[in-house]
Amino acid sequence: MSDFNYGGTDEESAEIKKLDAEVLEDPDNFEHWEKLVRAAESLEGGLNRNSSPQAIATTRSAYDRFLAKFPLLFGYWKKYADLEFSIAGTEAAEMVFERGVASITTSVDLWTDYTAFKIETSHDPDVIRELFERGATCVGLDFLAHPFWDKYLEFEDRVEAHDKDYKIFSILSRVIKIPMHQYARYFEKFRQLAHSRPVVELVPAETLSRFRAEVESESAGYQGGPKGVSEMEIEREVRTKIDNFYLETFTSTQAETTKRWTYESEIKRPYFHVTELDYAQLANWRKYLDFEESEGDYSRAVFLYERCLVTCAFYDEFWFRYLRWMSAQDGKQEEVRNIYQRASTIYVPISRPGIRLQYAYFEEMSDRADLARDIHEAILDRMPGHVETIISWANLERRQHGLEAAIQVYKAQIDNPIVDLFAKAAFVVEWAILLWKIKGSVDEARQVFQKNQQWYLQSRHFWASCLEFELAQPTSSEKETEHYERIKKIHEDLVKKSGMGLSTRKELSNYYFTYLQQRGTKDAMKEFLLIDRELNGPLSVQPDYAKPSPSGKGLENGHAPTVDEATLRKGEVRYSNYYAERRDVPANAQGTAPFA
Repeated sequence: MSDFNYGGTDEESAEIKKLDAEVLEDPDNFEHWEKLVRAAESLEGGLNRNSSPQAIATTRSAYDRFLAKFPLLFGYWKKYADLEFSIAGTEAAEMVFERGVASITTSVDLWTDYTAFKIETSHDPDVIRELFERGATCVGLDFLAHPFWDKYLEFEDRVEAHDKDYKIFSILSRVIKIPMHQYARYFEKFRQLAHSRPVVELVPAETLSRFRAEVESESAGYQGGPKGVSEMEIEREVRTKIDNFYLETFTSTQAETTKRWTYESEIKRPYFHVTELDYAQLANWRKYLDFEESEGDYSRAVFLYERCLVTCAFYDEFWFRYLRWMSAQDGKQEEVRNIYQRASTIYVPISRPGIRLQYAYFEEMSDRADLARDIHEAILDRMPGHVETIISWANLERRQHGLEAAIQVYKAQIDNPIVDLFAKAAFVVEWAILLWKIKGSVDEARQVFQKNQQWYLQSRHFWASCLEFELAQPTSSEKETEHYERIKKIHEDLVKKSGMGLSTRKELSNYYFTYLQQRGTKDAMKEFLLIDRELNGPLSVQPDYAKPSPSGKGLENGHAPTVDEATLRKGEVRYSNYYAERRDVPANAQGTAPFA
């Protein structure tokens, strides 16, 4: 059976097959995707209505998969829409535009392109106007929204309608209140048009009545009172007041624009890209968000967050920040859920599961524990044995169904053959901690540590937790001897039987040194100095257990077992929680900021 043909010549089809395999092997590699899309587009000399079904299907598949992976690339949505227009016509292109603006709602460029396309392909002004209004809701507040507003005004100017000027004036009356880069140009156009519009269109009726009353009151003492003033003169004075009224609007918009220019001028990359941003760019976004939040306008704050999360989509901190801010707003639970879903399903890699775990806690808080469980299982489907996720899952089961349900989670993972040995050591530790701190059974917890010690000789986390457990037990003068013997035994096993590197054994011995110093008897310092000499002294005075085994096969003639470097590094891993990983960036940090 011959290979599947992707369209075009055999060479072109083979190239597509090769590039497709590269994408499947490394789906996060942006360059591989770009090469695949370019190759697909160029099949058969460039796609058109007469291209083969195979070439069309190949190109659509490439674009669909590419934009599902990177949905914030507005330029590719435009290219895809143009391609569909050339292949299948208006309706197909419009469907792509709709998918595009749903994926990147804050793109001024994409909305402008979409409305321009609609103007050229539709003959129904109301339908076009409806699309412009949708776009205005999505991007109208953007500091650089002038291409969109210019397109809207251009459209209304081209429409042959008796109320054309009124519609243009209505749009301008909205735009002059928006702080944006070209605010002054719109105000001048608005002011010029205002001179030719009926006075009743210029301001709300109550404002017009107030201005007229003021004019009549001011003219009461002149020219024989209001009756001595012509209607034309009254209108002229009213127009002057209206003009001054809008000058105040201009001044306010100017001030708001100036405030934002401080931050807007520092935005060097307002669009999405897979490459990292400079520290300075992230700092500017933080300051800009601080400012907009302090202004107290919910709509503007939301819009800025959405803009920020186009540029900073791969930086978890801004997703967490948006969630925390949104959750502080009244009645916004569904908005919070939507943010969690977008972050979890599209933008934040599953290798950084913190946002997904927090999403699970949100759903648990919302009485949707089953969904919280599903989120944990979805993470583990991609990262089997992930320690933080399994600990989180076990504690979810404990909160919902009790202690035994949590222990069963750990036991299942410990018995799972695909879970890493060192991850299992962490689950044994957590199992013992549950028995100790939740059930209150020190003896059962101690048994878990003792029965499992032989399996996790290379795990720093296991040994450290075992020591910490015994050191934390309450004691008394009557029980201290027994307490000391337990701790001493753990330390002896740690330095003589464990398979950890000498540096790790030295580090963990500090627990014991501290114990001897703070709680030891009058002979404690003798033991302290002996251990110090054996672990920290020169090779000539070190006992065999402190020296690596020459054969590397484990315990031989009193030697501590040794293992390869990779295993040693795995055994020394320290587990943490995503919420404890706070990375304070120095104010003067330079260069690019890593995503994680």
